[in-house]
Amino acid sequence: MANKKKRHRVLPGFGLSIGYTLIYLSLMVLIPIAFLFLKASTISLAEFWETVTDERVVASYKLTIYTSFIAALINAVFGTLIAWVLVRYDFYGKRIIDALVDLPFALPTAVAGIALTTIYAPNGWIGKYFEAMGIKVAYTPLGIMVALTFIGLPFVVRSVQPVLHDLDRQYEEAASTLGASGSQIFVKIILPAIFPAILTGFALAFARALGEYGSVVFISGNMPMKTEIVPLLIITKLEQFNYAGAAAIAVVMLVFSFVLLFLINFWQWKTTKKYQMN
Repeated sequence: MANKKKRHRVLPGFGLSIGYTLIYLSLMVLIPIAFLFLKASTISLAEFWETVTDERVVASYKLTIYTSFIAALINAVFGTLIAWVLVRYDFYGKRIIDALVDLPFALPTAVAGIALTTIYAPNGWIGKYFEAMGIKVAYTPLGIMVALTFIGLPFVVRSVQPVLHDLDRQYEEAASTLGASGSQIFVKIILPAIFPAILTGFALAFARALGEYGSVVFISGNMPMKTEIVPLLIITKLEQFNYAGAAAIAVVMLVFSFVLLFLINFWQWKTTKKYQMN
């Protein structure tokens, strides 16, 4: 019986690697979340329900989820378009535009919020033109969507871009040779291949928007029942030393985000599996 050659591993064995992984995830994710639930459990169930169903809190839930969803949807469309342009076309200044996509990652969110507010205020560079048309951007839900779209764009572009880059164009050329139109090639060949990546970008942008604070707090105006987002409401509770109430609101948003991401990831898995079978 021939001796088996010992396999060389670049990283430590499975046991040590999974141990480090679990420790890191516990310290960075699981323990903070567990303490959040523990803090929320310090109040009675009746107090918890009263806190999370308060009229002002429910209004902030609706505003945060609605604006985050619309912003992520906009990014899913235009982020895919930007990724397409960056991958499929060569033009002067392409590298500059490619670098600008990552600007929301590098720019502090508070700076982004101040800049957007300055630009879209009624007397701002762009806001004054919207104001002349009777459209108010800053200090409205529309302004919140602008801020959330700004911070969420890179997630979609960077999710779709590598998939488009690796997509084999032979299938497109074969379909074109067989007489397929451009729209048919996109719907039947390109879209199924990049759709899981679009879903990933959408989910990341949506999750990022749900917890965004810095870029929104300036442009929203923070009017209760109108432009007050959930993160701001949590900060308000903390400033009032109502830690249990802040934790209760945060738990609701955490559970909602987890369920939503789970459903999106499941849909992405089903879509990827269907594409691979075809």
